[in-house]
Amino acid sequence: MIVLAAVLLLAACAGSGQTQRERDQAMDLWQEMVRWSEYDGLVDMIHPDWLAEHPIRSIELERLRQFRVTEYRVRQVISDSDEQRVERRVQIRLYHVHSARERVIQHREVWRYDETRDRWLLHSGLPDPSET
Repeated sequence: MIVLAAVLLLAACAGSGQTQRERDQAMDLWQEMVRWSEYDGLVDMIHPDWLAEHPIRSIELERLRQFRVTEYRVRQVISDSDEQRVERRVQIRLYHVHSARERVIQHREVWRYDETRDRWLLHSGLPDPSET
């Protein structure tokens, strides 16, 4: 009986570790795509339900394309106790290619694990250059 409980506990920990690795990989990919200004691909990482309620217009992507990211820095990470939701506060430095000016924005990311899709997806929008 004790052996069975230990095996189940180890399996649960391994599953949790796998979910955390997948979370980290999703967040790293998002960060890399933002950092290299690959804005079109970001939409694929946003949860479809969130997108249905908050559609991303092509003008938003066009506005983002006017900027190059010079820095993406994670400032704060808050995880729920069940580790199925993570909120990240990030600072992004954006260089406007037409005016040669840089601006700094604070952006909030909300990540949730979707058991149906078996992956981590963003439940917040694209970085907004007008954020402060």
